[in-house]
Amino acid sequence: MKDYKVLFKDLNWEKPSIGVEQKIVSNANIKMRLLRFNDDFVENHWCTKGHIGYVLDGEITINFNGKTETYKKGDGLWIEAGEDNKHKAIIAKGLFVEMILFEFEH
Repeated sequence: MKDYKVLFKDLNWEKPSIGVEQKIVSNANIKMRLLRFNDDFVENHWCTKGHIGYVLDGEITINFNGKTETYKKGDGLWIEAGEDNKHKAIIAKGLFVEMILFEFEH
């Protein structure tokens, strides 16, 4: 029988960069990530990947090429891939965010 339940509690936290921890589940070309960002996180480069997500706790601001949007607990986000939608995540001092992101790889 196929396992349909994702048990994040059984996965180890990975630390791909300063200020971010993640747990990843992948299947075919879809990736689901449980992410925690703290205020040490700095995104140095513009991201052009697409993301669909939900904020579980905390607050994140996303810079869309000069225009910012803040997402808080209970907010969803849908960012299309591509240069027109390039973005950078910002975590204000003293804050954090925990969120789920879905990403589709080509």
